Amino acid sequence: MSETPHRYDASLAAEIEGRWQDYWERHGTYETPNPGDGDLTGDPEQAARPKKYVMDMFPYPSGAGLHVGHPLGFIATDAYARFQRMTGHNVLHTMGFDAFGLPAEQYAVQTGTHPRTTTERNITTYRAQLRRLGMGYDDRRSFATIDPDYYRWTQWIFLQIFNSWYDTEAGRARPVAELVEQFASGDRATPDGRPWQELSAVERADALGAYRLAYASDAPVNWCPGLGTVLANEEVTADGRSERGNFPVFRAKLRQWNMRITAYADRLAADLDTVDWPEAIKLAQRNWIGRSEGARVRFPVGDEGQPGQRGGGEVEVFTTRQDTLFGATYMVLAPEHPLVDTIVPAAWPADTRDAWTGGHATPAEAVAAYRKQAAAKSDLERQADARQKTGVFTGAHATNPVNGERIPVFVADYVLLGYGTGAIMAVPAHDSRDFAFARAFDLPMRCVVQPVDDRGTDPASWDDAFNAGDATIINSANDSLSLDGLPVPEAKARMNAWLESHGVGRGTVNYRLRDWLFSRQRYWGEPFPIVYDEDGVAHPLPESMLPLELPEVDDYTPRTFDPEDADTQPETPLSRNHDWVNVTLDLGDGAGPRRYRRETNTMPNWAGSCWYHLRYLDPHNAERLVDPEIERYWMAPREGMTTGGVDLYIGGQEHAVLHLLYARFWQKVLFDLGHVSAPEPYHKLFNQGMIQAYVYRDSRGFPVPAADVEELPDDGGYAYQGERVTRELGKIGKSLKNVVSPDQICEEYGADTLRLYEMAMGPLDVSRPWETRAVVGQYRLLQRLWRNVVDEATGEVTVVDPGPGAEPDEATLRAMHKAIHGVTQDLDGLRFNTAIAKITELNNHAVRLGSGRVPRLVAETLVLLISPLAPHAAEELWHRLGHEDSVTHQPFPVADPAYAIDETVTCVVQVRGKVKARLEVPADIAGAELEKLALADPAVTAALGGADIRKVIVREPKLVNIVPA
Repeated sequence: MSETPHRYDASLAAEIEGRWQDYWERHGTYETPNPGDGDLTGDPEQAARPKKYVMDMFPYPSGAGLHVGHPLGFIATDAYARFQRMTGHNVLHTMGFDAFGLPAEQYAVQTGTHPRTTTERNITTYRAQLRRLGMGYDDRRSFATIDPDYYRWTQWIFLQIFNSWYDTEAGRARPVAELVEQFASGDRATPDGRPWQELSAVERADALGAYRLAYASDAPVNWCPGLGTVLANEEVTADGRSERGNFPVFRAKLRQWNMRITAYADRLAADLDTVDWPEAIKLAQRNWIGRSEGARVRFPVGDEGQPGQRGGGEVEVFTTRQDTLFGATYMVLAPEHPLVDTIVPAAWPADTRDAWTGGHATPAEAVAAYRKQAAAKSDLERQADARQKTGVFTGAHATNPVNGERIPVFVADYVLLGYGTGAIMAVPAHDSRDFAFARAFDLPMRCVVQPVDDRGTDPASWDDAFNAGDATIINSANDSLSLDGLPVPEAKARMNAWLESHGVGRGTVNYRLRDWLFSRQRYWGEPFPIVYDEDGVAHPLPESMLPLELPEVDDYTPRTFDPEDADTQPETPLSRNHDWVNVTLDLGDGAGPRRYRRETNTMPNWAGSCWYHLRYLDPHNAERLVDPEIERYWMAPREGMTTGGVDLYIGGQEHAVLHLLYARFWQKVLFDLGHVSAPEPYHKLFNQGMIQAYVYRDSRGFPVPAADVEELPDDGGYAYQGERVTRELGKIGKSLKNVVSPDQICEEYGADTLRLYEMAMGPLDVSRPWETRAVVGQYRLLQRLWRNVVDEATGEVTVVDPGPGAEPDEATLRAMHKAIHGVTQDLDGLRFNTAIAKITELNNHAVRLGSGRVPRLVAETLVLLISPLAPHAAEELWHRLGHEDSVTHQPFPVADPAYAIDETVTCVVQVRGKVKARLEVPADIAGAELEKLALADPAVTAALGGADIRKVIVREPKLVNIVPA
């Protein structure tokens, strides 16, 4: 029989952890009350607690389950939430699942298994794994985005957006019904000026569609025949292929739903100043929004009398350098620009150069061939900074409005239809991309900005364009305007005034941000609550018909397609369920029962994750999105949070400009319409790093199973089945054969050890390598803590109860209160690794006191300090120490300043960055006093040698840095 039957080992850890997980579930330990719940309003003490809303970016439940990299952020939020409960907060912390999406549908295509079956099975696995890790979630609030009771409200929000428009004068969204009243009363003119009552239903729908925040349009999209769906730009690789499946992606025009997120561009940018987010994420969003001030300028297009001229038009461009308009020597349209079809003549003009035609006999042939070539490229490819520019002449010319010059019009793929106006005025002397294009096609260049270097003013001799905002303008004058000699800012202002006075342009603001493409040609997504009448007019379903649930289909695949054919058109799985698509409905609009056709696209997976923070608040409300009182309690603006939101949101930085931007947009629309009190969804955002693992590759470069690799004792190399392999640090994944399951670590060490190890590996926001052998360090911390409380042989508690001669000595009190002070600050600041280091230091101090000599005060303090990080072991020790209530809701220890702060500390004094003296000073010494002491020290005086002092940097009480002149 073992001499230590009560030793803390994997077996005992498993028994303890399972028992306490059952206890927490049985007693509802982590259930969080809302306003209106009896246990909150009926308990004055509970009602007076400040709230703390803590969230994770919820996971997509893959079939592989969690690996050890996934729980990093989850453990962090759980530890933080537990700490906040112990410091007197009413904490809301739960977990849901982002369950719609392409992976489940692809698996369904391959196996014929319904996506719901596999997704729900995966969710069950995730729930079990998270429970095993001891997550303190309020499980009553959990849901998945595929639950009809959830996506009913996703569809409801879509209808709120569809039935809204953005009033630029009021600076907010308003109901479309108010817009209809303006048209009907004549306060707002219809598109063609006719009275609203004279417009047909189709014309009215088109007029409103130009304003709606959710609208359908024929838009150029990333069409992936191989996946049978359109893709967001972020889902396309730099070489123009799909991230999932590596299929070719083409540009195509499809009828798609869009969200008018561009209407909120200014507010989305401005309100970044109100949230506590990493600066890198704020910068990414600002760059994505891409606000730029400039001017819109109209160029007449068309050549009367030219061979085969079909007619003209007017091209509007946006430019941030309107001061260089005199230097525009050609124009470029995006291949998809609608005016291209109008301006292309039947034959090439007489002055067309061979290099401009692409070898084609007519402009129409040249443009058609180039458009097909451009369609095979992604936006990323088209925007790549390549020196080789491609394009073709349209055969048409435009007129530069400031000098009357006739300039050729090209199509080229480096211009995107979705940015600006899809057309540019090319000023090759002062733009690198235009410079490269002009060189490739032998186009003229004119210098209109005075170079500040010695290159001269002849662009023909330059290696690249010259572009500077602090130069002066030259060669820029006509009969009514001269910019010559002006600095750039003044030249821009004068040009704006001239453009407006002559009716050819105006100063304006533009954005890089494009409207959000909201359609997917897939089955496994939220159905749109939209039907179409026989005229093609879209009608929203009444709320009484929600949720519109996904129907059953026999086949989850897109129609038969050629993955290499850009002309393949989608046929969605829903479109083949004719009984579902074609329906007779009474929409309650007075028209009675009518025949309609349902929308057969589905929403993107981003839809469900735009608003889940709101459903956590009131998950079982069948009458409304969220109860207003509950929403205000958890989300409303308050001191330090001027735009409100979730108190702490942790997730990966890869969501900087997708989920986070979309969620902010939906929140602002709901705020404008009065459904929520907070204009921002997430106040504090924290991006956790990534846990990486070693990847081992054989001589072919193929990954081999990391678990079976052996370290060679002779030279420190590695081998797999006798063959030498290489090692590199990379992501964790099945394809790299380096997955480590958290279940495996729990089996070998226990969940608390895994939790401690992941938090102790390094700062939470820094990526770190996984090393299974290092896990044992935190395992030993728990074993030492256990021995400080429990006799391994008898199982009896060995702490010393208070009494004469049994109180902690001063050294122990100082160690304990320093630990309390440091751990409190670290847990509040998400510095879990340093908190664990301080707990370890105090635990080691207790070990040195000797077995059976640890004061109860010290033991209980240790248990309380570690409980947010290792809740199972803490709960067990807390009860063994004689307490009946859960450790979860115990007050966190409070440090006594008399013991927590050192009486004296060592201050390092540097001169020219080198240490010259060390001073013992009071821990609370003032900066001015410390500077005096440092300058008076003999060693410092000698090091200065009488030199003047330029600067003294004081970081009291531990550093003084003296910088001589």
